[in-house]
Amino acid sequence: MSTKTIRKRIALVAVTALTSGVLSVVAAPAASANMVGIASQTFVGGQLGVAHGTNTTGATVTSGDGQAALSLGLLYKDASSTTAQTATALAGGALVVGTLHSAATATAFVVTGGTLGTPVGGAGTLAVTNSRYSNDLRTLTVGGTNATGIAVRWALPSTAGTYTITAYRSTDSANVHYPSVTTGDVVANGELFGQVTVTVVASAAAAGPVVANSTCSIATAPTNTPASADSQVTFLDGTSAYVNMALRDAYLSANATEGNIVATVTGAAVVNIGTGTVSAGTGTTVVAFGKGTSGDDNSIRVSQATAGVPVTTTLTVTFNGATVCTKTFTIRGAPASMVISNVSSVKDGGNAAVPGWLADGTTRDAHMYITLLDSAGNTVLPGTQSSGSVSSSAGTNGGSTEFSIDAASVTNLITGFVVESGDQATSISSSVAPWNASAAKYTCGTSQFGTQSVKVNHTSAATGKVISGTFTARCAGNAYTYTASFDKASYNQGEIATLTVSFKDSGGRAANSQTTPGAVDMVMPMMGFVTATSVAGALPKADGTMVYTLTVGANTAVTAGTYNGIIDFTGLTAVAATKQTVTYKVSTGGDTTSNADILKSIVALIASINKQIQALQKLILKR
Repeated sequence: MSTKTIRKRIALVAVTALTSGVLSVVAAPAASANMVGIASQTFVGGQLGVAHGTNTTGATVTSGDGQAALSLGLLYKDASSTTAQTATALAGGALVVGTLHSAATATAFVVTGGTLGTPVGGAGTLAVTNSRYSNDLRTLTVGGTNATGIAVRWALPSTAGTYTITAYRSTDSANVHYPSVTTGDVVANGELFGQVTVTVVASAAAAGPVVANSTCSIATAPTNTPASADSQVTFLDGTSAYVNMALRDAYLSANATEGNIVATVTGAAVVNIGTGTVSAGTGTTVVAFGKGTSGDDNSIRVSQATAGVPVTTTLTVTFNGATVCTKTFTIRGAPASMVISNVSSVKDGGNAAVPGWLADGTTRDAHMYITLLDSAGNTVLPGTQSSGSVSSSAGTNGGSTEFSIDAASVTNLITGFVVESGDQATSISSSVAPWNASAAKYTCGTSQFGTQSVKVNHTSAATGKVISGTFTARCAGNAYTYTASFDKASYNQGEIATLTVSFKDSGGRAANSQTTPGAVDMVMPMMGFVTATSVAGALPKADGTMVYTLTVGANTAVTAGTYNGIIDFTGLTAVAATKQTVTYKVSTGGDTTSNADILKSIVALIASINKQIQALQKLILKR
């Protein structure tokens, strides 16, 4: 029996073993699309192509156009076609490689193991008369004048290892190998245009999915083509999370092995698995017999076990007992509590607001934030949810119609409360307001001043459940006069000083935080402002104060002493207010003892010594 026949039979046995799934596991190739099983393509000029058509006959087909070419024992081929290609093949197999042979172009193929066969392609007797080999059959040079494809069979080594095939080309007349030209060296003088690094293995990897090559991603709907990354990990109340799978084997091909797919969830969740539209599950574990690939039990649905109850769950998916993916996500619950924050004070006789009060990036015209929480403390949205996306609209009912002031809180002081439709929360994709909170306003009665606790109700449009929250409303006039003070009477260089300006309305009450006091001029010797003072639209806090931060000395040297600072809100002092002066001491922080202090101490010490001497004299005389 010839060596060639023996090689063919070895290759045939290897391919048969591969298709029956009985071969042992080998290392998986680098992650990329596997071209094996996809029909071979026409060879392209300037590129080194590998025939990747499925070969079930046990023999290679060397075809110059590339389309009919077949390799033998090819397990994996990446999608590239330049000088960084990779492939995996069985020992004793063979690859058919080729390129488009343009006019008057010489092509050279060089392999580091195995042998190169007779090239085909071109016109006439190109493969016979215009080719030459090295003695070890590992270098082949082909010349020609025909714009047609050429191909050659590379018989792979029978020993496992890493080998390469490299391709060069040249249009130099000295290198184009015609029968009468034998001195050209395409490898040395030509251009490198293709290389394939082939990992030759003794046997194929065991069948079944490989975690590193498979995809499991969280989505809002089932799909046969999962995304490469999770779309989100938080879902709205009443919606389901989906984990879509695409299980791949060691060669990045779709998993062809049937097996038990088991999906298990933790906590108060239920799970189901299927293809296309997947119904909600009824338990924490579900088992399916399939492949976990497109159109075959590849979507897993996770839902709340009890409507309205939040759950943070971990989904674990196994295939024949081996874990293929683990995902953790949260489905938020129905509103269970309310938090009201950033409450401003409001001018009597209305509910207008300066947009800068809620300086949240959208400058919404409101007096407070209202955040709804589920029983687990997760932020939820008002309205009936109609989508699984955390960034979707709050729903068909909207938040504004679900919020209302409690009837007992409507008084002469507080006459109304509203959440405008444009100020309702519409997304929980961010933890930063306003995306997780609704913005509300309250109305003060005309010429009404004071504070009152206000109760706000939220009535769920879906369930009718009512939850409540309270806030303290304060109605006051605009800033009319003001006072100012530091937090300390004296400072050392490098300390932080806090200046508080308190604004009063015309009735002596703390001014509202709805109207700006206007521009200000401040002079603070030996201090530097950290807080900007030039913002004319700055608003007082809810208690009618504005606070400024200063550094003592800033970047300059300090001269110890007592200083006076001046605060002038020019718009107020032009009417009724008085410029404020604040007095403070500044020191360098070192020894501040003066010469007078030292002299005074010396005099006192001498007097003390004289008294002791006199007492001693009296004692001696008595004896």
